[in-house]
Amino acid sequence: MSNEQKPKQKMGFTIIKDDPTDGHGGFGIGSLSLENVSPVIVDIEEGVARIEIGAMHARSDTERGIKFTTNREDSEGGKPYWLVWVTIDFNANGPYYAGVTACEMIVNREKRRGYKILADHVNRMDKSMKRQIIVDHMDDTSKKILADFLSSHNQEMWDNSEPKLRVDLGVDSPEL
Repeated sequence: MSNEQKPKQKMGFTIIKDDPTDGHGGFGIGSLSLENVSPVIVDIEEGVARIEIGAMHARSDTERGIKFTTNREDSEGGKPYWLVWVTIDFNANGPYYAGVTACEMIVNREKRRGYKILADHVNRMDKSMKRQIIVDHMDDTSKKILADFLSSHNQEMWDNSEPKLRVDLGVDSPEL
């Protein structure tokens, strides 16, 4: 009797590296770096979230082999996903989830078609990099999946994050 187990995947967010300007100033000062952004795919039906670095260039395992259009009918009957851009930053307490923005995506493997609005994905990545939290449009099931993923991935970053993140994901109630 074989004891088959899936290998535990090592998943890590990309943490900000050293100052890219090395203190010499000049070009690039104040520009945003993609090094601190990680794409997380929420698989609503499977109830899981995972980091898929390939999504940075629309080449995640979820997206591979799919022709995307902006017409929902093309991917009718497909599987719903959220692509969530997670930006890590540091504050006085340490690392935290500074920007978290979600984009809708549908993939129909059978038809090899998908639905997404690329401009929306790019704009949401930009908003995440600018430390915005935009998750209130997600369905409750997806919010819970994402909240569980972020808190279990790194409790310290979760605890250090703005209260808005936990409120918008339905974990905490807003303070009156």
